[in-house]
Amino acid sequence: MQKGYEFNSLDFIAAGGMVSMSVAIILLLMSIVSWYLIVTKGLLAWRLRAAFKAYAQEFWSKVNLSNLSNFLSTIKQDDLALARLAKQALAASEHFQLYEAKKNGTVGQDEFVARAMNRTIADESAQMENGLTVLASVGSVAPFVGLFGTVWGIYHALASISLSGQATLDKVAGPVGEALIMTALGLAVAIPAVLAYNAIVRSNLMLTSQIESFGYDLHNLLITGAVINPMSNIKAVIPATERLHAVEVSA
Repeated sequence: MQKGYEFNSLDFIAAGGMVSMSVAIILLLMSIVSWYLIVTKGLLAWRLRAAFKAYAQEFWSKVNLSNLSNFLSTIKQDDLALARLAKQALAASEHFQLYEAKKNGTVGQDEFVARAMNRTIADESAQMENGLTVLASVGSVAPFVGLFGTVWGIYHALASISLSGQATLDKVAGPVGEALIMTALGLAVAIPAVLAYNAIVRSNLMLTSQIESFGYDLHNLLITGAVINPMSNIKAVIPATERLHAVEVSA
């Protein structure tokens, strides 16, 4: 019985010359970079979710308009987006009271503070997106790099077969099958990068939403002196007799 063709991807890549070896090295570097970003960005998102929750709970349990400045000066968390947003909002509010209010300008404190906070939120959102361009590029380019390696490998294999003068199926299928490994490597690099990109984008949207929600409450605190409490507003609007009647009916 005739022995079948023995597949050896490493020998195939080496036989392909500098082009095949360069393609393999590029795919390897893409894989290393993408997995580094996947791990680091994933751990960062997990840490930020926990840190945002802890900071928001501590902030709203201790802070009111009178002690906001003291709280921000004693809590050293400048590496946290919520802390930077709070300090920027307080600085904008104090700046308005010192300078803008004396000019009797058309911009009110509400809009002035909101602009400063929106700029900070935009900066934080842009910072969280660092590295996503690399992941997106790897996910879109890696399959084509692998396809280029496959095309070159098939060309190199067919050229070798033509020189040997043996164009039988077993002589063609083996080298062509080895050439397809480049496409497989490209897909193996691209698929995790694409999935991770989508997951990180979703995670960043959730983190940005947390920052915006915190900023909304902080803005209300700086402008009105208190945070909106929906239940307290409902109780203030409904007369006491109607509230009592509602309780009796629900009982």
